[in-house]
Amino acid sequence: MFPTPIEKSSAAVQTGYKIMLPVALILWLLPLISIMIFSVKPDADFTTGNYWGLPSSFEFFTNYGRVFFDSDMPRYMLNSILITVPTVIGCVILSSMTGFALGVYKFRSNLWIFFMFIAGNFVPFQILMVPVRDLTLDMGLYNTIAGLVLFHIAFQTGFCTLFMRNFIRALPFELIEAARVEGISEWRIFWYVVLPLMKPALAAMAVLIFTFIWNDFFWAIVLTQGVETQPVTAGITSFNAQFRAAYHLMSAGAIVAALPPVAMFFLMQKHFIAGLTLGAVK
Repeated sequence: MFPTPIEKSSAAVQTGYKIMLPVALILWLLPLISIMIFSVKPDADFTTGNYWGLPSSFEFFTNYGRVFFDSDMPRYMLNSILITVPTVIGCVILSSMTGFALGVYKFRSNLWIFFMFIAGNFVPFQILMVPVRDLTLDMGLYNTIAGLVLFHIAFQTGFCTLFMRNFIRALPFELIEAARVEGISEWRIFWYVVLPLMKPALAAMAVLIFTFIWNDFFWAIVLTQGVETQPVTAGITSFNAQFRAAYHLMSAGAIVAALPPVAMFFLMQKHFIAGLTLGAVK
């Protein structure tokens, strides 16, 4: 029923595993490696067709200097922060409360409301492009950071509620009953009893939502335009000229844009793994 562990396999299988694992790792990292190589190439390499060869000269400081000091990349990075951080905070606050309500209270429409939160995750977001854009225009939120934040909170709260509700239902219900016997109000039960136990799940969800929102490109180009509001994922395309693309600058910008979510993951790695595996052996 279960695959045989590598340690118990034959010598030939173990040797093949040790050979194929680095090969698979290199193939998986190949796009990232190519972008890193592109980011240190001079512009002349692309005009001469040297796409996949070694750089003719090492232009690390030139390319990244142009990204930081000769472009609007700092503004795009700031826009991404102003969009991502409020979205993460809003999703964490709303989903923790809705997850508590759906996971603790038993009422007639509980399951149907939970299904409504889940159903939103299965709607292809491409079909919502026109109505969402029209809605932001009617509400005066088109091409604003606040509009993009509200949109992301509305769409991500469904997944976050699913995440938090299932986590809360796995907590010992006896803790809540004991607090009620002591006469503690429901709000204080949520704040002092349930919320401290949710910290691993909140950390894991915050990392996931931060990554989702920071890497969003589709809605960034649908709902925003221009330097004042566009996040970094959409701002990278500003390195394209009218008749050609500056691949070296786009690659350098992509590396810079990827650093915050990577740093976020490594800073929260301990809590992230704990939140994903908590209750996995029950």
